Amino acid sequence: MTWHGENPRSPRDEGADLLLLDQQICFSLNAASRAFGGVYRTALKDLGLTYPQYLVMLVLWEDGAVPVKQLGERLRLDSGTLSPLLKRLEAAGLVTRARCPEDERSVIVAATAAGRELREGALAVPRRILAAAGLPLDDLRALRELLTRVTANLDAAGA
Repeated sequence: MTWHGENPRSPRDEGADLLLLDQQICFSLNAASRAFGGVYRTALKDLGLTYPQYLVMLVLWEDGAVPVKQLGERLRLDSGTLSPLLKRLEAAGLVTRARCPEDERSVIVAATAAGRELREGALAVPRRILAAAGLPLDDLRALRELLTRVTANLDAAGA
């Protein structure tokens, strides 16, 4: 059933276009994020990782063993989200968690040998994402840089 009500926008309403759904940056970002999520889900299936688990592994492959607090900050995840992720990765034999000998309050996360071996298979993931995005690499890099700047600006604004 289609509703044929009156269009509430007046042609003289200068701000009306700002309230159109398709003009909302947040909507475009959310739609792109969902689309990327679907492509990542498919690309990560062979690795047996979810997208958040993949992000954890990326940090560990890049930085080696890291404190949980630092990992959460890097991924922008709170401990309530990160702890279950790490627990599942540990149960899968991909990471270890251990108390820091110098500071018992700190827990260090590291990739196991199996977790490090997974890196080789993960090399195909970015290629699949690039192919699915259908844009030149330079355009995607420019987009990433813009999104990084927007994120920093929004963080600074207290958003």
